[in-house]
Amino acid sequence: METIELPLLLEAMVQRYGYDFRDYAPASLKRRVHLAMQREQGVHTISAYQDRVLHDPETMARFLDVVSVDVTAMFRDPAFYKALRDKVVPAWRELPLLRVWHAGCATGEEVYSMAIMLHEEELLDKARLYATDINQRLLEQGKGRIFAIKKMKDYTNNYQKAGGKSVFSDYYTARHDDVILRAFLGKNIVWAEHNLVSDSSFNEFHMVLCRNVMIYFNRKLQDRVHRLIYDSLPVGGVLGLGHGESLQLTPYENCYEVVDRAVKLFRKIR
Repeated sequence: METIELPLLLEAMVQRYGYDFRDYAPASLKRRVHLAMQREQGVHTISAYQDRVLHDPETMARFLDVVSVDVTAMFRDPAFYKALRDKVVPAWRELPLLRVWHAGCATGEEVYSMAIMLHEEELLDKARLYATDINQRLLEQGKGRIFAIKKMKDYTNNYQKAGGKSVFSDYYTARHDDVILRAFLGKNIVWAEHNLVSDSSFNEFHMVLCRNVMIYFNRKLQDRVHRLIYDSLPVGGVLGLGHGESLQLTPYENCYEVVDRAVKLFRKIR
């Protein structure tokens, strides 16, 4: 029965709210639908869940919280940021303005990581960091610059391994069980809702980071996102992917050169 119900639910979401999950990886999406159903009282079938989604926008908002990729951390994969600092940042010094797009940024920890790195390289003042996600709640959380203090030990270790040049605690103020990042780190960040499934390119960027997002998409949607990123980069622009992602077997495999294969950094060459 669920093989009938699930496509109907996804079609209902498109028609009612404009969110299109039809090309997400089926197994992962089905698990997330069941998880979302478990959080709703009295919902035991996908059809019953569809009825509630259609008539209650808050149910849809809660589904976005479940389906959104919110696994993130500051200086996640430190080797990535070390390679970025050593192999990409030097070329940015000649630019009059630097634009970086974090696609699928969740709560923005990696955006602030970029801001810290650019600050230490004396590039933040001329940078514009675009932080986008489909989930407005996550964007609002990121915009607030408030994170759990219990995460700071791991974040400090990541920062040091990533080649940090200062003391990580200088970038935040402790407040009870939370920390708040310094205000200057957020001054050049533009937060905006953007859907990789349906929205188009909105600017040209010197770098696009889309890390650990496309692993949740099927091949058709991955190709669409690769086209979107390609259209958003000039020749010489840099692409950062996640460990589980690749340019191999995509239509744009030969349009990039490798900057650092181990951390999935690529530069557009045509």
